[in-house]
Amino acid sequence: MLIYNTMTKKKEEFVPQEPGKVGMYACGITAYDLCHIGHARSAVVFDVIARYLEFKGNQVTFVRNFTDVDDKIINRANAENVTSKEISERYIEAFHEDMDKLNVRRADIEPKATEYISEMIELCEKLIAKGHAYPTPSGDVYFRVRSFNEYGKLSGRDVDDMRSGARIQPGEEKEDPLDFALWKAAKPGEPFWESPWGKGRPGWHIECSAMSEKNLSLPLDIHGGGQDLIFPHHENEIAQSEAALGKDLARFWVHNGFVQIDSEKMSKSLGNFKTIRDILEARHPEALRFFLLSKHYRSPIDFSFVTMDDAEKGLVRVYECLAEVHKALDGNFNKKMALPEDIAKEFNGLKEAFLQAMDDDFNTAGALGHIFGTVRLVNRVLEDKALRGKDGTKAFLEQVLEEVKIWSRILGVFGHNPAQILLDLRNLNAKRLNIDAEKVEALLAERLEAKKNKDFARADAIRAELGAMHVEVRDTQNGQVWAISYSA
Repeated sequence: MLIYNTMTKKKEEFVPQEPGKVGMYACGITAYDLCHIGHARSAVVFDVIARYLEFKGNQVTFVRNFTDVDDKIINRANAENVTSKEISERYIEAFHEDMDKLNVRRADIEPKATEYISEMIELCEKLIAKGHAYPTPSGDVYFRVRSFNEYGKLSGRDVDDMRSGARIQPGEEKEDPLDFALWKAAKPGEPFWESPWGKGRPGWHIECSAMSEKNLSLPLDIHGGGQDLIFPHHENEIAQSEAALGKDLARFWVHNGFVQIDSEKMSKSLGNFKTIRDILEARHPEALRFFLLSKHYRSPIDFSFVTMDDAEKGLVRVYECLAEVHKALDGNFNKKMALPEDIAKEFNGLKEAFLQAMDDDFNTAGALGHIFGTVRLVNRVLEDKALRGKDGTKAFLEQVLEEVKIWSRILGVFGHNPAQILLDLRNLNAKRLNIDAEKVEALLAERLEAKKNKDFARADAIRAELGAMHVEVRDTQNGQVWAISYSA
C-alpha cells in the first residue's frame, strides 16, 4: 500500500509503526461559521482514508480537533454579544449535522482546544527551557524559528528567503519577524486563562501540537489536512513539537487539494462561497459525497452545478444498475448453468483493480472507474437472454451485491435502497427545476392511452412536450418510468 508523503514529495509504502494499529490526526475546523465545501472535501477524504485502513485490517485511532478559541470566534461572539463558547458550540453542532448528512463518521477522539490549555502551557515551558521560545514583557510567548534548523522541511521553504520582506509590526515584541506566537497576552473582552506569563490564550499552532501528543503516541502514523495548512500551520506544528520533544511529529503527511468554484478560488469577497447547506438545499448529500470522490484527493476539484450534474449522472447509473439487479433476483432461476468463465474472470479482475486503486494512494477516482466497469459488465449479463433464469447468473448477481457492501464500507456511498434513492434524486431535481410531478404523471397517463389507441403521433408529441420540461421518458417491461434529463 502506497501513500504520497508531503514531507518526502513521493509515494512510500505505508506500514504502521505498531503492526495492526494506526494513529491518525487531521486538523479540524475553527468553529465560527457554517462549513463550506472545502471542509466537506477534507472531511470526506480523511473519512475514506480511515475506512480503508480499517478495511485493510488495522485498528485506527482517528483524532480530529476543533479550534474553539480564535480571533474569528471572538470577533463573532462580540458582534452577537454572546460568549465565544456559545459560538463554538453552535458551529461544532452544525459541523456534526452537516457531516452526518454526508455519511462522514465521527472521529474516535474530537478534542477541543480549550480542553488542553494546561498541556499547551506545559509545551510552551519546555520550549522556553530549551531556548526555542521566549516570553515578552507584555505576556506573549514566541517561538524562535531560527532555533529549529529544519524549519521549512515540509513546505520546502527557505528561512532566508522568508526573512526577506518580513517585518515586525508596530507593538510586536518579536526578536525576529519570522517568529510566531505560542501564547498571546489577553486583550480586553477576550477569553483568557492564567499562565506563568499572565492572563492569555493559546496561539493557533500550539493547539494541535498539544492535542496530538496527548491523544496519540508520537510519531503519528498519519497527520494531515488541506493543502492550505502545509504552511504555516503544519510547518509550525513540526517545529514546536520536534523542538520540544526531540522526536518526529509524524511519519506520513497527507494533504487534500483545493476546491474551486467555477474554476475560481472560493472566496466570500468573490461571492462564490458555497456552504454545505447551500448545496444540499437542491442536491442529495450522497451526490455531493460522490462528487468529492470523483477526483484524486490530492488534485484540485472544480465545483459547479454542471460538474455536480455529471457526478449525479454517475451515481444514478450505479443505482439504476443495482435496482435492476434487485429486480432480477426477484425472478426465477430454475435452469442449471454456470456463469461463463470470461464473465467470472472479468468480474474478479474488476474487484482486484478496485482494491489496487485504493492501495495506490487512496485513488478513489480510479476505484470509481472500476465500479463503472462492473456496472457495464452487470448490464451486459442482465441483457443477455441466454443467461436469464440460470443459477450461475443468480450467484453472480448475489456476488455483485456483496461487492457493493465493500464499496459502501470503503467509500461511504451506494448504501441506500436503490429504488428509494433514485426516487429521492428525481424529486429533488424536479423541485430544483420547478417540474410539476402531477402534471408529468397526467401526461404519461395520456401518452399511455394514446399508445393503446395507436395514436402514435399524439404519444410522440407528449414525449416531446415532456422533453421540453427536461423530463426523460423510458418504456420498460414494467411500464413507463420518468427521470430528469441532466441536459437541463
